[in-house]
Formats: sequence, C-alpha cells, structure tokens
Amino acid sequence: MNRSPLADRIRPTSLDDILGQQHLLGPGCPIKKQIESGHLFSMILFGPPGCGKTTIAQLLAKHFAADFISFSAATSGIVEIKKFMADADKRKKMYNRDTILFIDEIHRFNKAQQDAFLPYLEKGTIILIGATTENPSFELNSSLLSRTKVYMLNPLSNNDIVSIVKRALRSDNGLASKFKIPDMAVDFIANISDGDARVALNALELASLAAKDQSISLAIVEDVVQKKALKYDKQGEEHYNIISALHKSMRGSDPDAALYWLARMLEAGEDPMYIARRLVRFSVEDIGSADPNALVIAIAARDAIEFIGRPEGDLALAHCVVYLARAAKSNEIYVAYDKAREDALKTNAEPVPMHIRNAPTKLMTELGYGKGYKYDHDYPNAKAPQEYFPDSLKDRKYLRKKVKKDE
Repeated sequence: MNRSPLADRIRPTSLDDILGQQHLLGPGCPIKKQIESGHLFSMILFGPPGCGKTTIAQLLAKHFAADFISFSAATSGIVEIKKFMADADKRKKMYNRDTILFIDEIHRFNKAQQDAFLPYLEKGTIILIGATTENPSFELNSSLLSRTKVYMLNPLSNNDIVSIVKRALRSDNGLASKFKIPDMAVDFIANISDGDARVALNALELASLAAKDQSISLAIVEDVVQKKALKYDKQGEEHYNIISALHKSMRGSDPDAALYWLARMLEAGEDPMYIARRLVRFSVEDIGSADPNALVIAIAARDAIEFIGRPEGDLALAHCVVYLARAAKSNEIYVAYDKAREDALKTNAEPVPMHIRNAPTKLMTELGYGKGYKYDHDYPNAKAPQEYFPDSLKDRKYLRKKVKKDE
C-alpha cells in the first residue's frame, strides 16, 4: 500500500496535465519551446508554494531522460551538493549524460554559497533548476541570474484547485472514487488553500481519513482545517447580495458597514480582483467629479492586489473601501454620459460641423474643412462663441451648470 501523501501520489505524470502555468508550458511559450528544441537551459522557477515548481522540474528530467538529483537548501549543505556536482561532472565526461540538479528553496543559500554552482554551469556539467518563493532579484546573486533564466509561476486559481481536488477523488493513485463530497465542500477546500495545491490535497486527505461511510461533508472539512465556511456562493444569490451591500454601504457613506461586507467577501474566498473591479466602477459611478482622486485610489488598490496578492493586499482594498465610503458623492458624470450615449445611439449620425473638422491636406482646406474655426485661447476665459454639436443637438446640455465658488 502506497502511504506517501496524497499530493505526491497524484502528482501529474505529464507536463500537459499541469494547471495554471500555460504562459510557460503552452504552445509557443518559453519552456515548451525548450522542450520542442530538445535543449534545456538552467532556470529559476519563481512562484508561490504549491503551484507546481517541483513537478515541472521532475517532468522535465523525465522528458529529457536526464539524471535527476533533488535537494532542499533548507536541509542540505553546499558541501554535499558540491559532491554530487563533481559526480555529475564525471558522468558527463564518461557517458555524456545530462544531470538536472533541482534545488528547492534555493534562496536559502547565501550569495557566496551560490557561487559554487557557477563553474559547473559554465561547463554545462549540470542543468540547474532552482525553485524559490522569494524574488530572485533580491535573493540570488547577479552571476547566477546571468547564467539562468527566471520564470515566474502563477498562483493556482480556485478553478485550478477544484480541478486538482476532483482529479484526486477520481484517480486510482488518489481516492479512487471511494468518496462522495458535495461541491460546496470542494469549493471550501479551494478557498482555504489560497492557490496552494498541496494545502488543498492535504485538507482533502485529512477529511477522507475522518469521513464516515465514504462521505466527506462540509462539516468534516471544516473540522479538519479548523476553519468555518462562511455562507457565500460566488455564483449564486448571496454573491450578489453581499456585493450589493458593499456598494450601497459605500454609497451611503458608512465606512464601518462597508468594511464588514468587504471582510465577509474576502474571508469567504471571493476573488480580490473582482472586488477591485467593483471599487473602480464605484469610484466613477458614485463619486466621479466630486473627488477625482477616488479613481486613483481604486486603481492603486487594484495594482496592489495584483502586485502583492493576499493576505497583505486585503489592506489595500480596505483602505480603498474606507476612502470611497468617506468621499464626497456625485453621479453627475454617470447620468450625463448615459444621456450622451442615448443621443449617440438614437439620433441620426450627423456629420461633424465643418468649422471643427481637421484639414490636414490642401484639398480639404479648399473644401472648407476648418473654415471659421475660432481658436478658444484667443478669447476671454479660453471660451470662443461657437457651436460644437451637430445642428440637431445644438445647445444640448448633459451636465449640470457649474456653480461658481462665490455664488
């Protein structure tokens, strides 16, 4: 009986089975090109835990029929690794056989220790595949970086995790269809895994051990992971109810309620980028010209989430929600654009008035393009007395009249 962890038992056996990294493994993408060329280069795989770094390294070694030696920088010393690099050098000279040296958590070696790899990389003795969760720009020395290619791996999406969990349930090496589990429990496992397949599969395995009558309920999963599933259906009514509550709390200038609904969504596993998109929309729909800085704050929150992810990025969303709730409100531009859009769609598409047409050629000038145009900066307050609408919409107003500060 195979007693290895579930995450190891159902590890993909083909690069085509790896999820979430199509930007590297898909047709025409960097690692795929190396496979097709038959020549593998040393590389650093930079990405969050449980996204497939080790699996990619193992499958590359299998594809290229290379010896595969794996170390963790957390438990192995550089002296031990030097010995294996020397052995790889002998194999290369005697049998012309490639050796892939996989170093997990390579960032744990200090920069002086990293120099030990350089001579073997220079001679082509080894193909180094380093895995790291830390930014290589800060953790690896420039000499090593110049001899390797850095590839950034994506965190797995909730949909990827759901697919992996269902694969584990079906696989003969996994749970072999012995267990039934509701979609709600699978979604919960995906939510709490935070993009880490290993976390999700460990939770599933623990739940299977605790299950009775081959039935894994949501309650069992909650118990083994020691976290309660919040009532939230990302595709159903509760999803729309809570985003509506967040939107209306901000519109009603109640930052405390807005923070509560934000927390409900994030802790239930909502995609933070979905929330960020809604905040951008709110900033232009409900605040608009009353506080143009609101849009800047919303875009910055979106960028922060994309840059640092969760949970740190949650605070950027919280900052944004509080700012938007406290900001002055105006839907003037929202209403005005709706009116302009209606006119654009429902009225005849009249030609642009001749005096505001561009005249880049002599013929167009002779035809009267631009004739009679008044240059606004030549008039008081940079406002010339001329019409900019087509004739049928002359003097149309969408925006409210500006009120002068002294009025």
